[in-house]
Amino acid sequence: MMLRMPPAPSPYLRALAKRYPNTPTVLAEIANLEAILTLPKPTVHVVSDVHGEHVKFRHVVNNASGSLRPRLERLFAGRLGPAEISELLNLFYYPRETWLALTAADGSLSARRALTQRLLPRAVDVLRELARGYTLKHVARILPDPYDDVFFELLFGDAQARRPEFLARLVEPFVREGRDLELIRLTARAVRNLSVGELIVAGDLGDRGPRIDKVIEHMRKQPTCAVAWGNHDASWMGACLGQPALIATVLRVSLRYRRLSQLEEGYGITMAPVERLAQTVYGDDPAERFACKGEGLRDPLLMARMQKAMAIIQLKLEGQLLRRHPGWGLGARNLLERIDAREGTVKIDGKTYPLLDTRLPTIDWSDPCKLSPDEEKCIDRVRQSFLASSTLWQHMSYVAQIGAMWLRRDQALIFHGCVPVDDAGEPLDFEVDGQLQRGRALFEAFDQVVRRAYRAPDEVATPRADDLDLFWYLWSGPRSPCFGKDKMATFETYFVADPEAQKENKNAYFKKIHDPAFCRRVLAEFELDPEQGLIVNGHVPVRPDKGESPVKTGGKAVTIDGAFAAAYGDRGYSLVLDANRIYLAEHHHFGSVDEAIEQGADIVPTVTDLVVYERPRTVGDTEKGELLRRETAVLEELLAAFASHEVRETSST
Repeated sequence: MMLRMPPAPSPYLRALAKRYPNTPTVLAEIANLEAILTLPKPTVHVVSDVHGEHVKFRHVVNNASGSLRPRLERLFAGRLGPAEISELLNLFYYPRETWLALTAADGSLSARRALTQRLLPRAVDVLRELARGYTLKHVARILPDPYDDVFFELLFGDAQARRPEFLARLVEPFVREGRDLELIRLTARAVRNLSVGELIVAGDLGDRGPRIDKVIEHMRKQPTCAVAWGNHDASWMGACLGQPALIATVLRVSLRYRRLSQLEEGYGITMAPVERLAQTVYGDDPAERFACKGEGLRDPLLMARMQKAMAIIQLKLEGQLLRRHPGWGLGARNLLERIDAREGTVKIDGKTYPLLDTRLPTIDWSDPCKLSPDEEKCIDRVRQSFLASSTLWQHMSYVAQIGAMWLRRDQALIFHGCVPVDDAGEPLDFEVDGQLQRGRALFEAFDQVVRRAYRAPDEVATPRADDLDLFWYLWSGPRSPCFGKDKMATFETYFVADPEAQKENKNAYFKKIHDPAFCRRVLAEFELDPEQGLIVNGHVPVRPDKGESPVKTGGKAVTIDGAFAAAYGDRGYSLVLDANRIYLAEHHHFGSVDEAIEQGADIVPTVTDLVVYERPRTVGDTEKGELLRRETAVLEELLAAFASHEVRETSST
């Protein structure tokens, strides 16, 4: 007679039991999760289109989109004056620079001790106030090792009725050993990290501004950060993977705005091949149409010639790419093949235009998109440099890892550009992996392409060529959710005088988002509440000087590209989602760290409420709350499995 074996326990419960091996550990975690549901939802700060402006970006993040100042004014009302509050804010924003300025006149032990005893308790008051919105487990993760015990004593010493001598002795070794600045810096970092629950950049980390590398480095220091990829991010990510047309694009844009430090210093990418090509092939070219913006150390004429050399290589490589993908329907954008070299004209959309520059020594008119031997050597060498840059790979892998085509945070749907639609507002389709996709499915198909390409190197040696080409489409394709215009008018900007030819026409989406009914359909497709949800985009700069508003007519969508970069206007917005409201913070010019410390310069934004809640929203009201409830349900299944002995309990290690 055969014995019937009891059913095997669920594999996922057995796996979960390795983390929670017995009933007490499961109950402790359920208690933690259920308690979190009651806390105020963490404040989410959304910025967009940073475009390499690392100094301003650092300040906006450090001052929590301007929210730290009013918080301190409320906390210290009647106790500290404006100058003392500004001093404390500077200590949080720029602890090292502020401390050095404060100790410049007298850096003696007694002076540093007095300064620490004056500033540290105030900083701890702020830290304690911010910690109220989080579990102790989260606060413990924020507090720096190996000094977490010290910080816990500072935070909760009052509750334990510690004597002043105890707390003074706690801090004294840092002062005595010259590590007081380190203690101040760690305190300031904890304040900043607790003041921003999550930082989200809604696309376009680099280009035009000075240093994308420093923008990403500052993002990596944040405890919780996410990106909704923009078209400029797609360009950099594709270039990092070796897509030649995007390498040429990154180089050309960096040259156009004189931003070579991010390439040479930040990523160790050599510009020598481009410089050599400019000198040997374009050595007598005035390159008048390619004058670079801004000032720098390199000769302006050499820079213009380098930019022209890369522009021609980019146009050739893009032409080759469009030949490989006739299904994209972009053959008419291969404009090198539409040049009449004899007449010095080009035909665009059926209209003939004179060329502003006819010096094109590397073009073989029998095959205009073919690279010359010199161009091949140049791009091959630079491509090797891109692929060899470990820092670039780390940065772009990070952007791929924390990023997505779209994000949901509470009632906000966040993506960079648009949902490509026709004039009637119906989604347009595009083929990805052999399937026509539209709307949300198109976002998710592109998302999979990016993740597939950025798998760990030991999982896939070389990304598929078609995947790399799709990074280019994300950068400048008409039906790219990251771009959403009929063309990227690079050729026209350099070679055609007619402003109409240079115009990039936006997708119908950008008109439709003024229609509440259209916005409700988009929100519903992405599974947000159509009535309460808000669409958040970047990409298209808002022009208040032309009467434009970031909030669209129907109040269901907001554009937060406020020309953050100096090249666009040096303003910018943060959208802040906190427990009590959703508000828009409009920023202005930020000079420098020195101005902040010496003159008290700060970005005090103009704040506009978009939504004010009847009651504060908790974690349980958000999508994170739904995830926590699901986790709790699974843990309760594990409890039942322990009770029925389906899964064996073990002792905690």
